[in-house]
Amino acid sequence: VQMECSDLSNSAEREHDKRQSLRKINPNEVMEVGAKIHVPVSVAETKISKRFNVIPSGTLYPNADEIEYLQRLVMYKDSAIMILNKPPKLPIKGNLPVHNSMDALAAAALSYGFEEGPKLVHRLDRESSGLLLMGRTKESIARLHWLFSDTNKTKLPSKAWNYACEATVQRYWALVIGSPKEKQGVIRAPLSKVLLKDGKTERVVIAHPAGIEASQDAITEYRVLGPTINGCTWLELCPLTGRKHQLRVHCAEALGTPIVGDYKYGWYVHSKWKQMPRVDFEQTTGKPYKMRRPAGLDVQKGSVLSKVPLLHLHCRELILPNIAKFLEVSSGRHQTNKQSDLSSKPDLLRFVAPMPSHMKISWNLMSSYLV
Repeated sequence: VQMECSDLSNSAEREHDKRQSLRKINPNEVMEVGAKIHVPVSVAETKISKRFNVIPSGTLYPNADEIEYLQRLVMYKDSAIMILNKPPKLPIKGNLPVHNSMDALAAAALSYGFEEGPKLVHRLDRESSGLLLMGRTKESIARLHWLFSDTNKTKLPSKAWNYACEATVQRYWALVIGSPKEKQGVIRAPLSKVLLKDGKTERVVIAHPAGIEASQDAITEYRVLGPTINGCTWLELCPLTGRKHQLRVHCAEALGTPIVGDYKYGWYVHSKWKQMPRVDFEQTTGKPYKMRRPAGLDVQKGSVLSKVPLLHLHCRELILPNIAKFLEVSSGRHQTNKQSDLSSKPDLLRFVAPMPSHMKISWNLMSSYLV
């Protein structure tokens, strides 16, 4: 990091002798107004990437950069809902020591003219990424809570609404260590919470049939997306219930294939997998898969080639009813001349979120980089 000397008289002379006029900045030097600083491009890019990796907020009131960052995460918004593509390592629900949680920052920065900011309808783990659904009004939040509740829902007179509710689905993509015995299936394994020996740490486990702990039903549909490569397999997961850590526990304990980067529920398998990497054989030809290492240093950013991979769990697709349309129809407040506009709006909304960088790298390694 260097500074231009101010002893040159005019701008032309300064530009001509720029290299000779640069000098190193002393640590205790006080900068003056108008001083020009020269920072290497590599240093500047590193600072920017760190800045926008997660929201670096220390208060409940985001600054201009944080508001811009949050608004870049917004994929869709209407009068009823808002969809964000949550990055990994960003907490959803904050408590006293966590000030930069999504609920607090969204309430402060994503109101877009509404009296209040959007409210959480469902949650993602801190380490997970992908589509995050938020409600913008009391009516839409009530509809969405009803839509994602596990209780038996009574059908309404509107056939279009009932059809849209039946078509609602969340699809996750996950990279797991190992491969399920069956290529697709339904996991029905109730979950319960237990405390570890320290008396503080809570852990979710598959409930024992004869256990005394309270349990909740948990159902997950899964499908294998491709062959096992280097000991890992891509899965598509559709949770039919919304339990804490449901997908992580079902993958680790029910299928025996913990998600890459899930050290809480798959530490033992991770330790074996990292010590014994392998390349599986292509089933049709019997030849082993060969992977080309991609150029650049991005492989160290949490992908399967890094020493400590990040969690490879991403909420990729969401299909849900057009809440704004159905609320407008049911309220009866729309005007007659708007009937044609309402009929042209879809009953279903579909969203697909791109994967975060570490999962993109792992995906490329195991798909387009196959030779």
